[in-house]
Amino acid sequence: MQDTARIDKWLWAARIFKTRSIAADAIKNGRVTIGGVNVKPSRLVKAGEVIDVKKPPVTYSFRVLKTIEQRVGAKLVPEVLENVTDPKQYELLEMARISGFVDRARGTGRPTKKERRAIDSFTDPAFFGFEDEFDFFDDDDE
Repeated sequence: MQDTARIDKWLWAARIFKTRSIAADAIKNGRVTIGGVNVKPSRLVKAGEVIDVKKPPVTYSFRVLKTIEQRVGAKLVPEVLENVTDPKQYELLEMARISGFVDRARGTGRPTKKERRAIDSFTDPAFFGFEDEFDFFDDDDE
């Protein structure tokens, strides 16, 4: 077993990213840090280091247990890394999942019928306590 591995290969081999090129792109875009410092795809990682990976809205943290460059099966991932992500990050993920229909990402296309109904019910004036929406347009006041 080797004592170091390239970070892009390790992230791919540990199944954090689907492909090595996606891992390398994430590193180049500053979404992967070690000790708060942005790294390059060729950076070597050692066992014991903590790697932070930003996958909005969550920043995951992984401790390297074993340095590998060959992809392993999903059952072997716990031998390779330890998930040390702060529980508050998972709360952020849950909050984003609950309110996901309100804050749509640009380019995700039109809302589905179900999403549109959820948006409509959320923005319905009755939801905010305005039962009679158009009372101020009455012609009786003239």
